[in-house]
Amino acid sequence: MICKYDFLIIGGGVAGMSYALKVSKSGKGKVALVCKTTLDEANTAKAQGGIASVTNLKVDNFEKHIQDTMVAGDYISDPDAVKQVVEGGPSGIADLVKWGVNFDKDAEGNFDLHREGGHCEFRILHHADDTGFEIQRGLMEAVRKDPNITVLENHFAVEIITQHHMGIRVTRRTPDIVCYGAYILNPDTQKIDTYLSKVTLIATGGTGAVYATTTNPNIATGDGIAMVYRAKGKVKDMEFVQFHPTALYNPKERHPAYLITEAMRGYGGILKLPNGEEFMQKYDERLSLAPRDIVARAIDNEMKIHGIDHVCLDVTHKDPEETRHHFPNIYAKCLSIGIDITKQMIPVAPCAHYMCGGIKVDLDAQSSIQRLYAVGECSCTGLHGGNRLASNSLIEAVVYADAAAKHSLEVIDQYDFNEKIPEWNDEGTMTNEEKVLIAQDAREVNQIMSTYVGIVRSDLRLHRAWERLDLLYEETEHLFKRVKPTKDICELRNMINVGYLITRQALERKESRGLHYTVDYPKHAYDKKIEKK
Repeated sequence: MICKYDFLIIGGGVAGMSYALKVSKSGKGKVALVCKTTLDEANTAKAQGGIASVTNLKVDNFEKHIQDTMVAGDYISDPDAVKQVVEGGPSGIADLVKWGVNFDKDAEGNFDLHREGGHCEFRILHHADDTGFEIQRGLMEAVRKDPNITVLENHFAVEIITQHHMGIRVTRRTPDIVCYGAYILNPDTQKIDTYLSKVTLIATGGTGAVYATTTNPNIATGDGIAMVYRAKGKVKDMEFVQFHPTALYNPKERHPAYLITEAMRGYGGILKLPNGEEFMQKYDERLSLAPRDIVARAIDNEMKIHGIDHVCLDVTHKDPEETRHHFPNIYAKCLSIGIDITKQMIPVAPCAHYMCGGIKVDLDAQSSIQRLYAVGECSCTGLHGGNRLASNSLIEAVVYADAAAKHSLEVIDQYDFNEKIPEWNDEGTMTNEEKVLIAQDAREVNQIMSTYVGIVRSDLRLHRAWERLDLLYEETEHLFKRVKPTKDICELRNMINVGYLITRQALERKESRGLHYTVDYPKHAYDKKIEKK
């Protein structure tokens, strides 16, 4: 079946929905929003802490937020991207409020601002401790009310369509690769339909599911990044995987793990060993409020030194009523497994959380492939550099969705549908009965990535990961060519592609920088230059 939409959006989190609402109001064509599960299962809904924006101008300003972002990113963030996101933050917040998102306010009616690790001021807007859920709720209601947006739930994008599918040879040196839409698996027919578009936006979220333990939902398999990479688009900074320092340690719940928000450390939570001893003073003068990469490595090191599988976050010194008020969901979650956080320390451990790299885009969110945009966690804007500053991701998604909308609306009249695109050909393939092999291979990817490409790396571990991923790649591609595509095998292909990209780009960076720490190159490249002088 062939479907035509002027705007094709793949991904239904804050990035995809913000863009959909912006372009829908233009009257320039039909909009399709494709989600691989249901609209409410996006990674956005899992974000607890909040969204960063300069709103209290009495004490805060853009320069402070820009500096905090550059420091956290280890000074390899793109200054233009940082400036665009920080200065566009207030209007992004205004858009969210206009679409029905509610942020907590104080008695005077001002935003109730939190402070998180790496921020010098209180600038985190929130809704209790489930900010992402509230943003997702508000945007979902606005999207569902919009008659010009068609929401296609449980539809899986298999590949984006380029000249390659017309029999034209496309390589990484091809200067004018063009996206004409996507091949999408229909859940009702189990057939792959052809979706033609004038403009396509990738907003497929992150990659956490390639690791054994992650705060991301199981759907975070890096689909958009893998599809663009296979289409010969540019992918950058994949070595910078952010491991959240404080996921709830619960061996029964690892994929996804329950996040203990950064805001709890901003609130006054103190990291301690299970015996009550503090340890962050050994690693950073900011103690428990140091940036995530420093805290995650510190916890990882303490766990290895003491042979323990978790450390603890202590808020028992805080007022119990205030703790329950600020963190009602965390309080209830911990209580459900027998931990009263007002009286007992919370067991925590680092786990995969956020991808700072992804599909390389410019300030208009354009990828290296024409007519293809990328927004949100799947994109690499340059904002995060070597490490994401807490709560910068949601505001980045809103600001870049706006930039993508403005640019695509300016140029869409120049485009038309490519009627020459062939439909997906699965003739001669068979139904896949090897689900047990796919499930086992997915677990193997998780194990490889967590064991060899985790918080602390080495060339030996990275080469070992590469070799094992290469074997899985060959086996999976062979199976993919023989069977009718299913969501399971497509996700496995994407996980292997993403794991390869993280590993390869980690090997290419011959220094420790931001989230990428390797024992073979423990210092920054510029530190080495200073030593030589």
